[in-house]
Amino acid sequence: MASACILCSLLFFAPFLTEAATAGFTVDFIHRDSPLSPLYNPLETQFDRFYNAYHRSIARVNRLRTKSSSSKALQSHIIPSGGEYFMNFSIGTPPVEVFAIADTGSDLTWVQCKPCDQCYDQKSPLFDPEQSSTYKNVACGADSCHALGSSERSCDRKQDYCKYSYHYGDQSFTKGNVATENLTIGSTTGGPVSLPEIIFGCGHNNGGTFDGAGSGIVGLGGGPLSFVSQVSATIGGEFSYCLVPTSTSKATSKIIFGNSDGISSPGMATTPLIEKEPSTYYYVTLEAISVGNKRIPYATSSMEHGNMIVDSGTTLTLLDSELYDKLESALEEAINAERGSDPRGFLSPCFKEAGKGGALNLPVLTFHFTGADVQLQPYNTFAKVEDDLVCFAMVPSNDIAIFGNLAQMDIMVGYDLAKRTLSFAPTDCTKH
Repeated sequence: MASACILCSLLFFAPFLTEAATAGFTVDFIHRDSPLSPLYNPLETQFDRFYNAYHRSIARVNRLRTKSSSSKALQSHIIPSGGEYFMNFSIGTPPVEVFAIADTGSDLTWVQCKPCDQCYDQKSPLFDPEQSSTYKNVACGADSCHALGSSERSCDRKQDYCKYSYHYGDQSFTKGNVATENLTIGSTTGGPVSLPEIIFGCGHNNGGTFDGAGSGIVGLGGGPLSFVSQVSATIGGEFSYCLVPTSTSKATSKIIFGNSDGISSPGMATTPLIEKEPSTYYYVTLEAISVGNKRIPYATSSMEHGNMIVDSGTTLTLLDSELYDKLESALEEAINAERGSDPRGFLSPCFKEAGKGGALNLPVLTFHFTGADVQLQPYNTFAKVEDDLVCFAMVPSNDIAIFGNLAQMDIMVGYDLAKRTLSFAPTDCTKH
């Protein structure tokens, strides 16, 4: 299915939303390392958390790479235990609370369901479809069933049930029935929002590296079965989020479904979303990066439209290796400080602070996307890895570039699926 027809195809799937939802709604976006997250470990240091995020980023890239190079839709593209943000919602009638990874790198929303042929150990109660009066299995011939990739769908011909099966690169998997169910989201800007007949996966066979704190996945990708695509006709095809810096523990990030006033601020910059396969990912074109006033263009040999994926589930930013090498040299020239080495050997360049608490004069980096210059502050681009050592928090990649969530913090990032644009507006996300 061509990505240009995503919205028109969704007319088959778009549910009727309550009046409260038509004006949009806002939901907490909980970082996995936040004290509000069930994965929060108070014994970990800030350095532990950063290096754990580094490893999750690399693992996630491997799965994104697998999907990007594969013709099979919806395969090997999420990290079961590595999603960086969670959403709370309830499913069914009566409602059962769900805490799931919110993932802009995947489409189908799914949760673990009873009865379990095999399930990972989930801390919260499993959803039991037999106890819900609004649960309905999707028929094999339904449009929503055929929206799955041919290798990911099958049919229970005896009962005429559409079934899905995803296998991930780390040997994790989820299998079950494609169904519709009522979702209820507790909006932070009003009362609960009811979303009837959302298509989702009811997983009866799930295993691998999934973390028991989560019940499944909320798919926020660009494909036709994603949550945002299903409700796009009602929310005008728009959603946005504002990520609070990880150093801030008293404020939560927010995701807004519908129009956001913040994205219309004077500092807003807009770039086209490029239509490529797989349609799950949000592709943009990076033309150059500036270190202060020094502009470093993408090499002509590797420059192509849609050369970078914007992803909320990857912490670090990954850059084309040739561009990264030039950027590293420019940073070394611009920063007048003693060089250091990452004690774990992952990041470069690194710089030592002058004395205890001594501040480094780190430059502002500007990412030049087509039609949009996005300025990144030092906390978007550098990370403290020891008390007196700061390292550049971007890494080289030979075949896939990702604009990660560290770079997106304190920026309102707005997606318009109807206009096929992505907007950036500098924002104090703690006040949004």
